Amino acid sequence: QVRLVESGGGLVQTGDSLRLSCLASGRTFTTAAMGWFRQAPGKEREFVAANTWSGDGTYYADSVKGRFTISRDSGKNAVYLQMNSLTPEDTAVYYCAASALHYKIGAYYQTSRTYGYWGQGTQVTVSS
Repeated sequence: QVRLVESGGGLVQTGDSLRLSCLASGRTFTTAAMGWFRQAPGKEREFVAANTWSGDGTYYADSVKGRFTISRDSGKNAVYLQMNSLTPEDTAVYYCAASALHYKIGAYYQTSRTYGYWGQGTQVTVSS
């Protein structure tokens, strides 16, 4: 089992920045990749960013490219999401996820079905 705990959400204004953190505990040595997803009210959960634990793959949704940056600290078993130039369209609950599956095709890390472990989510609200 891998336990994930997110933090760092909050209420900000358009153009502001936030940094989300996700700390993993438990059987973290089984982790192949970690990702961030988000779910806005009335919408399906969508992929935001992912990073393979080996460091050879980083992936972003088109909607956040150039604004969001995913990073990790292997020593702390942590993954971060730096979010800049936030807009109201970024308002959602953000979830951290971990996958034990090893893929060579990066697209597989952009789907929620790849991830077997999920955090409880942290709310990000961007006001206009």
